[in-house]
Amino acid sequence: MINCGNPRAQYQAHQAEIDAAVLRVLEKGWYILGDEVRAFEAEFSAYVGVAHGIGVGSGTEALHLAIAACGIGPGDEVITVSHTAVATVAAIELTGATPVLVDIDPKTFTLSSSGLAAAIGPHTKAVIPVHLYGQPADLAPILRIAREHNLRVIEDCAQAHGAIYRGRKVGAWGDIACFSFYPTKNLGAIGDGGMILTNDADLAERVRLLREYGWTERYVSQSRGWNSRLDELQAAVLRVKLRYLDADNVARRKWASFYDEQLAECQLILPETIPEADHVYHLYVVRSTDRNGLQNFLRAGGIGALIHYPVPVHLQPAYKCRLRGSDQLAETERAAREVLSLPIYPELTQAEADQVVATVRRFQEKAA
Repeated sequence: MINCGNPRAQYQAHQAEIDAAVLRVLEKGWYILGDEVRAFEAEFSAYVGVAHGIGVGSGTEALHLAIAACGIGPGDEVITVSHTAVATVAAIELTGATPVLVDIDPKTFTLSSSGLAAAIGPHTKAVIPVHLYGQPADLAPILRIAREHNLRVIEDCAQAHGAIYRGRKVGAWGDIACFSFYPTKNLGAIGDGGMILTNDADLAERVRLLREYGWTERYVSQSRGWNSRLDELQAAVLRVKLRYLDADNVARRKWASFYDEQLAECQLILPETIPEADHVYHLYVVRSTDRNGLQNFLRAGGIGALIHYPVPVHLQPAYKCRLRGSDQLAETERAAREVLSLPIYPELTQAEADQVVATVRRFQEKAA
């Protein structure tokens, strides 16, 4: 089976360095919030181009703590999209705030700035643009609208490590930004992990307090907080992989270009990139009016194409009929019916990519 993503292949590509990093941590005997975490926080924040990085337990917790650090809670509203991992909306609700959903741009799958402007109300405190599939959201109009209404901008960069918008990496544009290091990400750990980035020293200090019980000294909570800490093993692995992130993203773009060229004549809608952006193709997502048929045909041919995401958040059982904006998400619902992610990762081989293309073409010929 050719998987949609392949974390094991990435481990094998850098096995000697990763094994040495893990052994270094094990021999040192310090496993939570130590030298490896501090070094990775400094290296990753420098890579993105921001002043402060705070390692946390997951991408979901990064969003949760970032929203809380902005002083957002019960009675407040946060605008985001429904075409995203449920974590984006779940994190808003973890703070007690209310999610308000807007539709996506059908070409980029990211937050529609016109939808944002229409959704702002007296209780709106923030907007979370999601850089979905490795595609930067169109941040310029989002930031302009947010500034006009005094809203915090919290970037969800969980799928966009290294993506660039107008010459600057995503994560360096908003008030605060959140990354996930889930194993399948462009920069993936061997377990859960997350990072919060900001140029605001006060926000950074609030996040540090929130991630560890509000401690300013051990066992003494000066404020309320949680337990969400990046561990030393994950940080050590991520430090190794960070050195290869740009090269890995180049490889992802190479495979995306190959698919673009080879699938151009197929009856599919291929990914588009906004002119001001460098897409990093966490996922290569096509659209098909017979998505389920295509997915089943690919699976029968040994290709594990996946759907990101089959059910929008507002239609999932836990959220259905209770999220504001749910009745104005036509493009979101259409995308959920049509999107399919083809295999893409840096270690994909030419033979595997050729097999993907040939199988898609056979499906198109069969359907013609």
